[in-house]
Amino acid sequence: MGNNLTLTDQLQKYFGFDRFKGQQEEVIKSVLEGNDTFVLMPTGGGKSLCYQLPALMMEGTAIIISPLIALMKNQVDSIRSFGTDDGIAHFLNSSLSKHAVQQVKEDVSSGLTKLLYVAPESLTKQENVDFLKSVKISFYAIDEAHCISEWGHDFRPEYRRIRPIIQDIGQAPLIALTATATAKVQHDIQKNLGMLEANVFKASFNRPNLYYSIRPKAKPEQQIIRFIKENEGKSGIIYCLSRKKVEELAELLNVNGINALPYHAGMDSATRSGNQDKFLMEKVDVIVATIAFGMGIDKPDVRFVIHYDIPKSLEGYYQETGRAGRDGGEGQCIAFYSYKDIQKLEKFMQGKPVAEQEIGRQLLLDTASYAESAICRRIILLNYFGETMEEPCGNCDNCLNPKEQIEASDEVQRALVAIQEVKEKYKAEHISDILTGRVTAAIKSFHHDELKTFKTGDDHSHHFWNAVFRQSMIAGLISKDIENYGLLKLMPKGLAFIEKPEPFMLVRNHNYAELEEEYNNVSGPTSGSAGDPELFGQLKDLRKKVSKKLNLPPFVIFQDPSLTDMSIQYPITIEELKHIQGVGDGKARRYGKEFVALIKNYVDDNDIERAQDMVVKTVANKSKSKVEIIQAIDRKMSLEDIADSKSIAMSDLISEIEAIVNSGTRINIDYYINEVLDEDHQDEVFDYFREAEEDSVQAALDELGEDEYSEEEIRLMRIKFMSEMGN
Repeated sequence: MGNNLTLTDQLQKYFGFDRFKGQQEEVIKSVLEGNDTFVLMPTGGGKSLCYQLPALMMEGTAIIISPLIALMKNQVDSIRSFGTDDGIAHFLNSSLSKHAVQQVKEDVSSGLTKLLYVAPESLTKQENVDFLKSVKISFYAIDEAHCISEWGHDFRPEYRRIRPIIQDIGQAPLIALTATATAKVQHDIQKNLGMLEANVFKASFNRPNLYYSIRPKAKPEQQIIRFIKENEGKSGIIYCLSRKKVEELAELLNVNGINALPYHAGMDSATRSGNQDKFLMEKVDVIVATIAFGMGIDKPDVRFVIHYDIPKSLEGYYQETGRAGRDGGEGQCIAFYSYKDIQKLEKFMQGKPVAEQEIGRQLLLDTASYAESAICRRIILLNYFGETMEEPCGNCDNCLNPKEQIEASDEVQRALVAIQEVKEKYKAEHISDILTGRVTAAIKSFHHDELKTFKTGDDHSHHFWNAVFRQSMIAGLISKDIENYGLLKLMPKGLAFIEKPEPFMLVRNHNYAELEEEYNNVSGPTSGSAGDPELFGQLKDLRKKVSKKLNLPPFVIFQDPSLTDMSIQYPITIEELKHIQGVGDGKARRYGKEFVALIKNYVDDNDIERAQDMVVKTVANKSKSKVEIIQAIDRKMSLEDIADSKSIAMSDLISEIEAIVNSGTRINIDYYINEVLDEDHQDEVFDYFREAEEDSVQAALDELGEDEYSEEEIRLMRIKFMSEMGN
């Protein structure tokens, strides 16, 4: 008991706290007694204290191995603020000058330094190993230990080399700490560090104050802006996968009057740490970041964490959402999910070593099943980390808005039989075509319209069958071969299901693709009609009239999304019309007069209040890039060269050109098209669009034959058509 008293006294003396949190005290005792110790403590549980306090109490210097330079600096500053002498804590990493390194070594050798933070890269340098051999080491602490495991969400190969280096420097107890680890990752860490006998301390992963929700990724920017405006003044973090998206989104938020800053590894470190400090000091409400951000960010009152892109693993997701509500107050965790994002992440894995692909694919599957499930989110998350929870939590979207489920064993069986019939050699898209009876060029050329399963699923939509494939994959009935273009393969469980179907509940509402289409045609989460259905109808009639008069297909005048946007924003002047999605200066002037007149009358007749402030303003800097593209095309530069010079993919360049043409600017890319398509083919596509009801590329491919034309060729011809006919 006497010892106990002194432990709390020590805590008071060094850190000014009068009591320990959770299992901190037991962990610290384990370290003081010289045992190897493994600590699994969710974010906000006070992990760092578990090695800081024993380091201050014990004889010698504790070596803290940590992957993040910014984090080391924060921790060193915070420990120095508790003590009197700056030498008590140091870090050793690549950011230090020769002179600074010398100072660190002197303080360590003289016994002044109690905690020495080292990056794993610095630990491998022979001069550092030689120096540490001469030091009395109290223990080694390995922070962010999940970096050791290939199954962890942030694997770093250099972490695998920690054990042999420690052996070389000299034996001392080990303490490994992480905020997220599945049973597999935990075992991996202990095995790699040679600490299978360690004392293990595992805190619960349940954070009852966090609200988990998944939303369809449709107009995510608008949803985010609306959410932040409803939560004004609260601190939040938005995670994106790419640096480019971080920059764009931060800029878009600022244009819409939201105080936000970007944060990613590509920025220079002064700007980056400046932005982090502004967030901590509440000079800015929102940080838009890649996952490089927030490691060890100790801001207790982050009120929301939004994932613009679904993360690559549930561990990553848990770690990032864990930055919300550390003070026990409200924390909303919202992730935008589109199955397309999962496919994009799968594409990135192509060409990586097979073992890495296997792991990556499994982690993605777990993420997709979490997103698409109808079960309480918290039950799934805790189960993933090996914890059971009996009752649904009542604080997630699935508990508060239960999703509709339907019994679909018959449909699942039909889908599996179709996969079997084509000998597991085709992708989901193609098998959906077989089931729904769509006669595409590919179906024709493989004679798949003669199969038994052809058209056996025409009672459902394409989207429905894609949902069946995804949920069958999640249930382990089929798998997707990423190496081979995503061919669907039957698993033993799937073969058994064909012979003897079992009940299968399909989550109905999670037909994300349909939801996305619905969302994309409206503003935010309203019903399936466009903003104002009556006005939308009138605008469509007017478009028909104009198209007859000018003898042009309706989509050349304004596309549907533009009419939808008009029925939401009610533009009543040509100036306002220019801001409507896909309109722009040229179209507004050429066709706009009758449309704004109609809208003005409608607004007056129906006493409509126009909420002009809810217009999501777009970022104007795109115009510079557009001007450069137009100039390059005027100089007849090849499109490949333009794409290279802007370092974007060809398909993204075509999207940019489409946007330019759709908003009414005339562009001539004949010089390029003449190189890729002969005259007859050009005429065929041009005539197709002249007669077409809609401007869909897929419909054109179906009609003209996918073996005849590529998607790129059709898109280029559509640009030519829109430019010549409409502009």
